[in-house]
Amino acid sequence: MMPLSLAAVGEENVIRKIGGKCEVRQHLENLGFVVGGLVTVVASMGGNIIVNVKDSRVAISREMAGKIMI
Repeated sequence: MMPLSLAAVGEENVIRKIGGKCEVRQHLENLGFVVGGLVTVVASMGGNIIVNVKDSRVAISREMAGKIMI
């Protein structure tokens, strides 16, 4: 297992675990990050990571991506 922030661009990964406080986990779940779901890193620029999750493109901070384990 490793954090999403370390994933290679273009590689499809399965979400294994979501860490952080309850509010953070709920926010990520609302964006489509659920355990067992697929996530693909599209681009990594500056402090943000753009990912495809559930047929949507979402930009999250590196800090937030560090809480998503793949």
